[in-house]
Amino acid sequence: MDCNPDYRQRMEQYQTFLVVEKGLSEKTINAYRRDLIEFGRFLKKQKASTVSGIDTGLILSYLIHLRARGLSARSRARHLVSLRGFFKFLTHEKIIENNPTLQVDLPKTGMHLPDVLTVADVEALMATPDLGRPEGLRDAAMLELLYGAGLRVSELILLEMTGVNQEAGFVRVFGKGARERVVPVGRVALAAIRKYVDQSRPLLLKNRSSAYLFVTRRGGPMTRQSFWHLIGRYGRLAGLNKKVTPHSLRHSFATHLLEGGADLRAVQMMLGHADIATTQIYTHVAQRQLVEAHKKYHPRG
Repeated sequence: MDCNPDYRQRMEQYQTFLVVEKGLSEKTINAYRRDLIEFGRFLKKQKASTVSGIDTGLILSYLIHLRARGLSARSRARHLVSLRGFFKFLTHEKIIENNPTLQVDLPKTGMHLPDVLTVADVEALMATPDLGRPEGLRDAAMLELLYGAGLRVSELILLEMTGVNQEAGFVRVFGKGARERVVPVGRVALAAIRKYVDQSRPLLLKNRSSAYLFVTRRGGPMTRQSFWHLIGRYGRLAGLNKKVTPHSLRHSFATHLLEGGADLRAVQMMLGHADIATTQIYTHVAQRQLVEAHKKYHPRG
């Protein structure tokens, strides 16, 4: 690691904090680590030997350096978020007195609105798997559950048999930071799961055992990449003129709930968002509907 010794030591302390105290996933921690290593290389070139010598001007210089390298505003914002967490930790631990990132604004990235499928799009997508094949029954159940519970793709592929409660109608998953949550599932998704478990899963396993609900012919869970490829193919088969990803169904789950009048905090809990601000991005469609309703029904709309 091409960093100054003091910075390297503080970075390792922060990584331990993220693992032990925050319980973040290995993927998230590695992403933070990559950003901090890159900043450490910059510090070494700037001859900043200790973290206490880092000021706001140096943070701004780093962001200018990233922009000169051609990084987008979104990527620069991600780097700054990583630095904010790091320096917040150093301040809390009294390793430094002041957080040099507090006076630095995030680069303007613009609000990214997720792609959302219409209800008709969802119906077309759900009709594409071949229910005469074991894989088709499995894929149909996966699609229904992804949309029916708003799961992340990692939560879907790693869902265990014990995570589904057919009688009570919910699934128990472990999201980011290994946080457990319980999400209700509708009758259509439950029926698809039941049909898959009864008719398809034994054929795929061929007398083997697996803790995972959704399995391949090899007996193990599907990979993220395989499911991304699978859902994209079904989107094309359904004739949808938009890119369909696992995120599309998660976004559609949230948006359709809000359109139907669901409470934002209830949707936040079902999605597993730690901060409701993250959930508020899904309100764009619901807000647009309110505007249209006002124009249509208000006497002076």
